[in-house]
Amino acid sequence: MYRERLVLSVIGATSLMAVFIALISQYQYDMQPCAWCVFQRLIYLAITALCFVGVFIFPSRRGIAVTAGCSLALSLGGISAAWYQTQVAANSFSCVQSLADQFVTRLGLDETMPWLFGIYASCMDARVKVFGLEYAYWSLILFVLLGAISTALLRRLTWSDLKNS
Repeated sequence: MYRERLVLSVIGATSLMAVFIALISQYQYDMQPCAWCVFQRLIYLAITALCFVGVFIFPSRRGIAVTAGCSLALSLGGISAAWYQTQVAANSFSCVQSLADQFVTRLGLDETMPWLFGIYASCMDARVKVFGLEYAYWSLILFVLLGAISTALLRRLTWSDLKNS
C-alpha cells in the first residue's frame, strides 16, 4: 500500500509543480495566461487536491483505486483542454466566452483569486514557445503522463485484486 500512496503523492506533487511553474512563467517571465491556460491550472489543482485526499484521508486499497480513477478522468479532461487550446483556441483571435472563460468567470475564480486564475491574454497571444515547443503542448504532454501513471496505478490495483480473489 505504501507504493500506491507514494505514486498518488507523486501525481499530486507533479500537478502542483505544474501550477507553480505556470505562476513563475506568468510573474517572472511575463507569460500572461489565456482562459484555457487558467482552466488547465484549475484541473491541475483539482488533481493535486484529489490525490492528497486519497493519500491522507482514504488510504485504503479501494480509496486509492477510486482516487486513481478520478485522477485519470481529470487527466483526460486536461488532455482535452490542452488539445483544444493548441488546435482550436490558439488559432482564433479571441477565446473570450469560450467554455473555459465561462467556467472560470461563472465560478468567480478570476475575481476571488486573480493572481492565480486571472485571464490576461487571448489564446493567440498566449502562444509562447519554451524549448522550441508551445507551452500548451508541454501541458498536454504532462496531462498524458499523469493519465498514464494513473492508469498504471489503477491497473496494478485491479489486477492484484483479481489475483487475490
